Amino acid sequence: MFAVINSSCVEGIGGLMVSVEIDMSSGLPGFDIVGMVGNEIKEARERVRVALKNISVELPPTKITVNLAPANIKKRGTGFDMAIAVGILTALGKIDNKYLDDCAFVGEMGLNGEIQFVSGILPIAIACQKHGIKKLFVPITNLSEGAVVEGIEVFGVNNLCEIIDHFDECKDYSIPSRSVTYEEVYSMYDRSGIPDFADVLGQDNLKRCVKVVAAGMHHMIMVGPPGAGKSMIAKRMPSILPILTKDESMEVSGIYSVAGKLSAENPLIIYRPYMAPHHTVSDNALTGGGTNPKPGVISLSHRGVLFLDELPHFGRTAIEALRQPLEDKEVTISRVAGNYTYPADFMLIGAMNPCPCGYYPDSSKCRCSEAQISKYLSKISGPFIDRIDICATALAVKPHKLKGKKTESSADMLVSIEKARSVQKERYKDTGYKFNSEVQGKDVEKYCIVDNEGMAYLDKVYDRLRLSARSYHKTLKVARTIADLDGKEIIDKESINEALSYRWNY
Repeated sequence: MFAVINSSCVEGIGGLMVSVEIDMSSGLPGFDIVGMVGNEIKEARERVRVALKNISVELPPTKITVNLAPANIKKRGTGFDMAIAVGILTALGKIDNKYLDDCAFVGEMGLNGEIQFVSGILPIAIACQKHGIKKLFVPITNLSEGAVVEGIEVFGVNNLCEIIDHFDECKDYSIPSRSVTYEEVYSMYDRSGIPDFADVLGQDNLKRCVKVVAAGMHHMIMVGPPGAGKSMIAKRMPSILPILTKDESMEVSGIYSVAGKLSAENPLIIYRPYMAPHHTVSDNALTGGGTNPKPGVISLSHRGVLFLDELPHFGRTAIEALRQPLEDKEVTISRVAGNYTYPADFMLIGAMNPCPCGYYPDSSKCRCSEAQISKYLSKISGPFIDRIDICATALAVKPHKLKGKKTESSADMLVSIEKARSVQKERYKDTGYKFNSEVQGKDVEKYCIVDNEGMAYLDKVYDRLRLSARSYHKTLKVARTIADLDGKEIIDKESINEALSYRWNY
């Protein structure tokens, strides 16, 4: 007795198609699972054996061998339970094999035969659809997540008995399938709960700065005393970023699916992610990895915002671990079992005090020595600062400004930001770039054209401030974004001057 069942598992952030081969033959009774499998898959033999017994399916005293092919790739997770059980039922003749060619099964089994939640159904459903699978059976708790994939029928299963009845011609029962469009998911979300920039009072200069950051996808560090509103502003950054496109939403949702962070209520990520890890976060939690590698905070921020509050308090290795993702927009995790690459195209927002007590240069409050201040600032390395486009100063807000009327709202800011982004979209059409911040050094002068007055001013400042080549290009790219916000085709002296005001001066 032999059967082959289609299944799938997560590999990195994608889905890997797996053939579950079951052979039941005479010989010494046993139950073996082979094919380069992890311990949790080996434990499936006990879950499946007991689950079958509890739905009144007795296994004959035969030798059962299960092979998960391809056998040269390490497989992990509990999602093969349902496929193994269906394969055994097929080999026993309780399910007709003719119905299963275009079907795939993914789900963990409880000892009573119930099908339980597994992570990564979204990338698994995408992989099945690409490989011609027409019907995918998943746990009922994963149904909404899988149903957003077009071109494949997704069935939510409560227990193993439903599968037996579904394929039994003698029974008038069919598991209902479901499909959900991106537009339907979008209509389910309520944007009213997202914090608004209208609540930020007395920080007009900083609000201008974050418009530049959002328009050109630049990285930023805010420096200022406690209570100046740095965290408040960072939390509102997603409100001035356009919602994810459909393709971006599927990409980001796939990462969250692998991390087990999607739910029936939120089967897709529609708005830009916002992650704000505590400064005690470990390197693995930040970049991803672990015994069973999973995306870290950096990848969960993909297409969104990563906010690091109290930046100097983060571990030196954690800060330095950000350097490669900031350059390459991806994270590569190397393990004995293989290499895993996770996307990491995010906007970094950092916040820090100018000194250990936070009040420098206010001599009436600050009591830090120059040595203490120097040691505090030295926790942020030069190579890391080189990858930050904008440094903004957050000044303490005077009490009388807190009593004013609400200022420019997120919706108002988003209008000008989207205009600047549309200009960049047209400028970089068919170039591989999306934003000014992405332009490589060899193309800076091509796309960041400066008028004569602005260039003369920049040359003079370049010599006086002894700017590096990286700083020079960074200034031009920030100035390009400023000009786009102001509706200027050519970068002028005013745009250059504003860009230079955002330099790191600590």
